Amino acid sequence: MDIKSIREYMGADWTAVQERIGSALHSDINLLNATNESILSHSGKQMRPLLSLIMARACSGGREASDATVRYAAASELLHNATLLHDDVADDSDQRRGVPTIMSLMGPAVSVLVGDYWLVKAVELVLDASDGDMRVIRLFSKTLSDLAEGEMLQLQKAQSCDTDIQDYLRIIYNKTASLFEAACVSAAISVDACPEYEKAAKDYAVALGLAFQIKDDILDYAGTESVGKPLGVDILEQKMTMPLLGAFVNAGPSEEERIRGVVRNIVDHPDDRNEIVSFVKDNGGLEYAVDQLDKYVAQAVEALKVLPESKEKEMLVELAYFTARRAM
Repeated sequence: MDIKSIREYMGADWTAVQERIGSALHSDINLLNATNESILSHSGKQMRPLLSLIMARACSGGREASDATVRYAAASELLHNATLLHDDVADDSDQRRGVPTIMSLMGPAVSVLVGDYWLVKAVELVLDASDGDMRVIRLFSKTLSDLAEGEMLQLQKAQSCDTDIQDYLRIIYNKTASLFEAACVSAAISVDACPEYEKAAKDYAVALGLAFQIKDDILDYAGTESVGKPLGVDILEQKMTMPLLGAFVNAGPSEEERIRGVVRNIVDHPDDRNEIVSFVKDNGGLEYAVDQLDKYVAQAVEALKVLPESKEKEMLVELAYFTARRAM
């Protein structure tokens, strides 16, 4: 099944999440409403709330979403978009998903303020859940901390240009996988899943989140600009991701040191990114990254084995494989 078919299958639960997102964001400030509507009209695949709803059903025998399930799913999407609005300022991005960013259209101050608004509304959804759980509050609180620490570590490593694979995995866990984890584990908690199912939700989400980001980083070297993200952006921002780190493993220390020097000076010599792309391709960096991607997809699928057989479990497996196949 494709994403559209899965959304249709979720039916009233998916509609409830969309309505909850809309009501949470409503304001009597016309400019804010118009900005929010613009963001929602280009909101992408909405993987996090979709995963949240499916996981809740997979852990509960197909039970329809509770108020808490819907709120947590909506909160994951609001929080995700809040981080994007902030990231666009940190990265000075003028495009996202093939359209101009709020920052490029309205300036960094507006992007930060709107991001703050979405963040607060996400927190309110979690706090106001009628059958909420303190563990979920702690879970989303940890995610907020992870997101900030991940962004700061990425900025630190971009300055020093000494990122290694462990640094990279920590960064992408904090910036991507942690929110996948919050979306899926909160869903399991919302249906009173047993500890074994809750652990499965966590293990699946973390592995899937890592795979999702590795795929995104592969596409920075091997995608097409039609996907909504210009090529080579990570290089220009001095971000060393899995394809480049994999090429270092294959190329040896002397070549690694030379290319790190090129990355260190890329701001002054942006055309050198072509040399880095060629280095990655010539030294098996893409193949290395694909192997890591496949490993995490396999871990995600393996984590689901403890869940009972169901249509929703099949969807979770399909979404894991979709992560590996997607061309964005």
